[in-house]
Amino acid sequence: MTHLWKNQSFTISHADDSPFVGTGLRAFFEYRDLGINAATSGRFGAHVIRAVPGMDSPGTWHTHDLDFQMVYVTKGWVVFEYEDPDDQGGEHLLRAGSCTLQPPGIRHREVRHSDDMELIEIISPADFTTTNAEKP
Repeated sequence: MTHLWKNQSFTISHADDSPFVGTGLRAFFEYRDLGINAATSGRFGAHVIRAVPGMDSPGTWHTHDLDFQMVYVTKGWVVFEYEDPDDQGGEHLLRAGSCTLQPPGIRHREVRHSDDMELIEIISPADFTTTNAEKP
C-alpha cells in the first residue's frame, strides 16, 4: 500500500543514535540533527543545539534568509539581541521553557549563554543563507 504523506517520510531520532557534532553554523555550538531535513527533502529542518563549554559567542549581528525559525530552550539560558522594529527588540534572556519565533530577515545576535545551554531549533527551509549585518 502506498501512503501519501505530502512528500514526507516517517522518521524517529534517538539521542543515542544521532550524536552531537561540531559542524554547524557557529563554532561555539554543537548540533544534533533530528532527521527532519531528510524526511522532508529539505523543506524543514530541526536540530538540538548545545553550547561548547568554555566557548563564548563573538556577538556578531546577522540575518537568515529563510521562511521560518523557531527556538525553544530546553536547558540553561541564552541571551539574544534583536533589532527593534515593533518596540520588542533589545536583549532577551531565554531560559529553559522559553520559546521565540524569529521572523525572516530579523537582525539579531547571540550575546552570551550558559555552558549547559541546549535548545531546539526548527527552520524552513533546512538549508539557508546567513549574512553578517550592521548593528541596527
